[in-house]
Amino acid sequence: MPVDDPALLYRYRSLDEFLSIFWLVQETLSTPDDWARAAYESLLDAVPHGLRYREMFFTPTRHLARGQDLGAIVEGLTTGIAWAEAETGVRCWLIADCDRAFGGAAGRVLVEQVGDLRRAGRAERVVGIGMDSTELGVDLRNYADAFALAERLGLRRTAHAGEAVGPENIALALDVLGVERIDHGVAILEDGALTRHVAERRVPLTVCPSSNVLIANKYPRLEDHPFRRMREAGLLATLNSDDPAMTEVDLGTEYRGVALALGLDLDSLAAIALDGVEACWQDHDDKRTLRVAFEAELEALRVGTTQPSSPG
Repeated sequence: MPVDDPALLYRYRSLDEFLSIFWLVQETLSTPDDWARAAYESLLDAVPHGLRYREMFFTPTRHLARGQDLGAIVEGLTTGIAWAEAETGVRCWLIADCDRAFGGAAGRVLVEQVGDLRRAGRAERVVGIGMDSTELGVDLRNYADAFALAERLGLRRTAHAGEAVGPENIALALDVLGVERIDHGVAILEDGALTRHVAERRVPLTVCPSSNVLIANKYPRLEDHPFRRMREAGLLATLNSDDPAMTEVDLGTEYRGVALALGLDLDSLAAIALDGVEACWQDHDDKRTLRVAFEAELEALRVGTTQPSSPG
């Protein structure tokens, strides 16, 4: 451990500093049981704070480089998710992330392995390919082959972009990698034409404001975050948790914190939640069912907030 007090470990001055701690924590995942426990507990912890459906990222390349087997990792995650689904009713799918620290060739290998597992019926929960880790000094064009293969395999595609660098990475992810969704994407407002293009196409942006403050140190306070301006620009920007175990920010905390910091009312939060349903990768019928359930819970919240207080 680099610190004597474990609580001090989870303090980050930059995205790259966070990643160094993230990789240290990742080293504790060494067996399928470890992956199962992490998946199970992450969902179990989140459900009381409002989670109903999750598309959960996992980043296996560092583990594969150290000799772990992707099939065993996916098996562990699948087991943990199944436990949590049975216990809570939450639903969860997986997105296998390319780790940019390892380069485009490793990304291609990961996609190939995911494809092999899916053909063998061993990765049915892996519905998509993503990309994370540092943006600094990385050319997204190096991942064009990996993402083209993912599309041919019928995998959904997303990428972290426009978090630590400017909007040019968002444009590259869309135009060169063919992604269907952008993770973070907070730099998009720096390019008016790109903002209008993404808004018109209803390309979802999975935004994590607390993470941009606590992990990336992109903004000093939530009050400075552009999320409200992104929504006002017509972007399909949604609220999401990002590494909640490493920031102590669950989904409920994210919604409450952003609402208070940016002056969003219940109707605004409801619209964001329903846009989250639109942005997800379920099929049409499942998405409609999820939307109906969300609308019912949101209406119950509205009724609850308008009821007069009981005397005493």
